[in-house]
Amino acid sequence: MSKILVTGSEGFIGSHLVEELVKQGYEVKAFVLYNSFNTWGWLDTLSQETMEHVEVFTGDVRDPNGVYEAMRGCSAVFHLAALIAIPFSYHSPDAYVDTNIKGTLNILQAARKLDLDRVLVTSTSEVYGTAQYVPIDEKHPYQGQSPYSATKIGADRLAESFYRSFDLPVTIVRPFNTYGPRQSARAVIPTIITQLLAGKTEIKLGALSPTRDFNYVKDTANGFIKMYESDKTIGEEINIATQQEISIGELAEELIRQINPAAQIICDEERLRPSKSEVNRLLGSNEKILRLTDWQPQYTFEQGLAETIAFLKDNMDKYKVDIYNI
Repeated sequence: MSKILVTGSEGFIGSHLVEELVKQGYEVKAFVLYNSFNTWGWLDTLSQETMEHVEVFTGDVRDPNGVYEAMRGCSAVFHLAALIAIPFSYHSPDAYVDTNIKGTLNILQAARKLDLDRVLVTSTSEVYGTAQYVPIDEKHPYQGQSPYSATKIGADRLAESFYRSFDLPVTIVRPFNTYGPRQSARAVIPTIITQLLAGKTEIKLGALSPTRDFNYVKDTANGFIKMYESDKTIGEEINIATQQEISIGELAEELIRQINPAAQIICDEERLRPSKSEVNRLLGSNEKILRLTDWQPQYTFEQGLAETIAFLKDNMDKYKVDIYNI
């Protein structure tokens, strides 16, 4: 069986995707970012039984030769590698262009040269910016409200151009806010939970009014696989969304109620986005993914939060609770 290449495999969503692909019988080549410690991120925590079906390739998506070498012998690529933190994109936008745009171009070029059967490029709901209408479907305008979202818009349009210009079998996968075990503290749910589990009574957050549509990570990973397994998704860009929303403030209050009712929320100025950059509402339409695949979310928000809290309780040593993780 030819292999599926997963870039960003050592990260949050990528490691869950590798795990789920192996569980479903696929052979995986995991592209991880080279480092001299030879650490493989969250892949280092997966079972030996899982990793027996995974070939690890260390490299850098910014390097076209390494990408080409990684892709040899693969029939498909799931491209997840990216810089994703919005605050970091404010002061290092060049790095986002290099990784998110040039890195995606390298994937597309190699896939074209090697005549891959499928190319799945990861987008983000941030490309839509603040909702102009809800639920947000795939026809919603794009708004570059941060350097991060601007580079993801650019990467998406490059992917579209390779489908239209060269008939490359591209699918653009657009998850709304994914959460769950292994997510970094730069994201809001682990930020709240880790502060509460550490016994903090003042929970530092940015804006509380924005709403988000939260996908549990295992549902997101399954969405990737369902799109890969359906030829109807070729040439399409498709949301993964629950079509439900909750404000950051409501979310924080619920987690406080569950973990430490004595805690209160403090607005930390450092965590606020510039006003024109804040995405105030994200509520996605999942009509298209339901129509083109047989994907269905398997986890309620309550179930997903319970699994996330349980994971963080056992892994607090991996989180720096006392600093703002951008």
